[in-house]
Amino acid sequence: MCLIFVSYNSNAYCRYVIAANRDEFRCRATAPLGYIDGEKTILGGRDLQAGGMWLGASRGGKFGAITNYRDGSGAGKGMPSRGKIVSEYLHCNDSALSAIERLAKNAQRYAGFNVLFGDDCHLVYYSNMQQEVRILEPGFYGLSNHLLDTPWPKVVKGKGLLQAHMCGQSKINAAEITKLLGDTSSPVDAMLPETGVSIELERFLSTIFIDGADYGTRSTAVIEIGYLGDVIFTETSYIHGVEMKNTSQKRMEIVVDR
Repeated sequence: MCLIFVSYNSNAYCRYVIAANRDEFRCRATAPLGYIDGEKTILGGRDLQAGGMWLGASRGGKFGAITNYRDGSGAGKGMPSRGKIVSEYLHCNDSALSAIERLAKNAQRYAGFNVLFGDDCHLVYYSNMQQEVRILEPGFYGLSNHLLDTPWPKVVKGKGLLQAHMCGQSKINAAEITKLLGDTSSPVDAMLPETGVSIELERFLSTIFIDGADYGTRSTAVIEIGYLGDVIFTETSYIHGVEMKNTSQKRMEIVVDR
């Protein structure tokens, strides 16, 4: 499960600013931020258990992000890994719109998911729970484990925090955005969604930053994508809410030849 916020064409320096928390079981093997391909044109982390990616960006300004759809059913066993969706998009030459239109034709073979694909022309959203391809207008967006901009408390709060931060300054401060995504405040029970899990689990999952013994926020990513396609990707990794020693933060860039 993940929490993703996107600023699209809302900053003088960046076409996209993506801020995301990756929530996962502590024991799931994961490769930290690095180059995914031999040509060093794709950046992201990798799920070493099922393969694929939850978030990544590539030379020229493409990015892809995915979350699962939480309904408490436990569906998904035996289905293809949803993480392959982001990886395949970043490796192909298709536009964001073309890639999602192609994905939509076979989307029901996967368990419930949401994807955001961006390039220099469009920001596009799709969920196989809604089955509608949406080309998004410039602005701020939030996505957790329901549909885009579903008003869950942490989606509303996180999007507001990012928007307020970016409206207050022109240049992006990845460290400050990372701090914003470290919020552990919980909403009251009356504001919690009903997604088919227990009230105790709803409370646990309701915070922007999740800190549990076996499951929680494993990393925070901030991606800055300029109007010429340059990418700056910053990832901060955690163990039980504390930054990992030595490898607590990685900052990598893909610069487009001028």
